[in-house]
Amino acid sequence: MKTLFIALILLAGQSDTLNVMFWNLENFFDYRNDSTSVSDADFSPRGSRHWTKKRFYAKCNAVAKGILWASAREGAVPDVIGLAEIENAFVLRRLIQATVLRKLDYRIIHFDSPDRRGIDVALLYRGLKPLDAHPAHLYNADSTIMATRDILVATFIGQNGDTVAFLVNHHPSKFGGAAASEARRNIAVERLRQLADSLQTLGVQKIIAMGDFNDTPGNPVYHIVEPTLWNKAEPFHKKGHGTIKFAGKWELIDMFFVSEPIKNAEMEILDIPFLQTQDKAATGTKPLRTYSGPRYLGGVSDHCPIWLKIIR
Repeated sequence: MKTLFIALILLAGQSDTLNVMFWNLENFFDYRNDSTSVSDADFSPRGSRHWTKKRFYAKCNAVAKGILWASAREGAVPDVIGLAEIENAFVLRRLIQATVLRKLDYRIIHFDSPDRRGIDVALLYRGLKPLDAHPAHLYNADSTIMATRDILVATFIGQNGDTVAFLVNHHPSKFGGAAASEARRNIAVERLRQLADSLQTLGVQKIIAMGDFNDTPGNPVYHIVEPTLWNKAEPFHKKGHGTIKFAGKWELIDMFFVSEPIKNAEMEILDIPFLQTQDKAATGTKPLRTYSGPRYLGGVSDHCPIWLKIIR
């Protein structure tokens, strides 16, 4: 591990590509019960999940190890990491300061969202100069703010002086049924299109949208973001690949969308070997979760991370 980490430090200075990673870390709560959220109470030492300080730091270390494994595989340290299902800034600070990531000098962008479960999206970055960052709310039909995750919008000056924008998404889930919740996800996609169009109007041509969209590329609603953004996940979906396994079948709900100038960016799905487990209900493996119901498994997430490589 030490030799690998030294090699990655050397790789961290390379600037011929821009490497982006996204990972839904599934209920990444701290171990303190310090809010009114039911989920926060569950993820505490006395809560139903018995989420202790030891288990929290074990997850921090497993996430960091997963990022290092991905970096070694891709031959580069990610310049930007989008994250979903993060409780707060404390979790992010512990992830980059109390693990092997501390030597990679990641910085944090995070905003608290109106999500009922108390989970947010966030961005880690290194080697880029931030220009602007803000949360973009989703709105119901009556113009009230939707009680879900915001879309995080962050704009940077890259190492080559180009301007690039990242939009981190975690769209409304299918809880309550896919049909009943479809309108909420459609609103999120429409909001994404509006944000991307606004960025282009401001002169930002390189745009990367990433996230857990809680739907597959097969949904025609994603065509409304074209031609501003193009879905890099669509070829994987057509081949039956996925990032999450449901009822024994892979589904691709974690995706990258990119603007025309970087349309040739290369996406990959990362199956991290030590964060996979045998799927006893079907063939093959599946991501190793932190919990299966109330039972602690010691994994990270039910999602595989995804990677995007952009040639500068």
